[in-house]
Amino acid sequence: MDPMTEFLAGPQARQAFALRVALNPPFAIDVRDGAALTVIVPVRGTAWVAAGGETQSVNPGEAATVRGPDRYLVADSPDRSPTVVIGPDQSCQTPSGDHVEVTMRHGVRTWGDREDAETVMLIGTYQSDAAVGRLVTAALPRLVAFTAEEVDPALLEMLHRELTLQGLGQQTALDRVLDLLLLHLVRAWAARPGTAVPGWVSGNRDPIVAEALSLLHREPAAPWTVAELGRRVHVSRATLAARFRSTVGQPPMTYLAAWRLALAADRLSTSADTLAVIAARVGYSNAFTFSTAFTRAYGSSPSAYRASQRGGVKPGLHRPAGQVG
Repeated sequence: MDPMTEFLAGPQARQAFALRVALNPPFAIDVRDGAALTVIVPVRGTAWVAAGGETQSVNPGEAATVRGPDRYLVADSPDRSPTVVIGPDQSCQTPSGDHVEVTMRHGVRTWGDREDAETVMLIGTYQSDAAVGRLVTAALPRLVAFTAEEVDPALLEMLHRELTLQGLGQQTALDRVLDLLLLHLVRAWAARPGTAVPGWVSGNRDPIVAEALSLLHREPAAPWTVAELGRRVHVSRATLAARFRSTVGQPPMTYLAAWRLALAADRLSTSADTLAVIAARVGYSNAFTFSTAFTRAYGSSPSAYRASQRGGVKPGLHRPAGQVG
């Protein structure tokens, strides 16, 4: 599987936060929730999204993605001052500190001034910052606006319907629809001419390299060598090494090492497995060797990394040395 599949199949895909936001101008939502990635879809009215020094307008039929964890602004005007601040765990306050979580709630999944407000947006947030998810989120620019031609209207309608109608399994349905919409948007972004896509995307453009990547993703713990990988994809060692480096931008074993550590970081964040178990699952012979490699790449030991993720502190949000992409 490629990193996008891993991201959407992992535990973070079951922790998406989805909400219908209905507001009358003037409004400006200062979002400081530290989420990994957010998808914004206007249903009625125009939303202005500001992130990383860039501001984009998004209209009905269009969409935007915002890569975390830094704060961003969603407003009715590009020069509007914040009227609401969204903090960790989706806490909602006015700039003066008054809590408005309850007073602005309208039903289970609608929040804002009133349900029939002038501006209505669908917002889906991936809260997790697990490392495999960052392989995807780190590939995207801080802010991407998608045109109506790049967005499938059927997916937008499906998301809107699931957010406004109560039904059995609604959370699961929302997660899957949001996953599909995100996949659709990442594909649209990667297909843009001149886009500097990461190695795990560009590698899929070469059938030999794509097959090799699939093997590495599917069997990360296997005792891979370049020669064995070449044998499995029916080319010589030299041919695979040259095509892999040319397409992905790094040698196969360098890519594999980063992929293994990314998988390990994800498991440290989301499981109670021992270091020995995690080390074996990602291809390390023992916990000591794994710990040394992880510390060198991530700047902290596996135990310290796990503690920081469980405690809500996120020191590893920078791209670790050698990270895939």
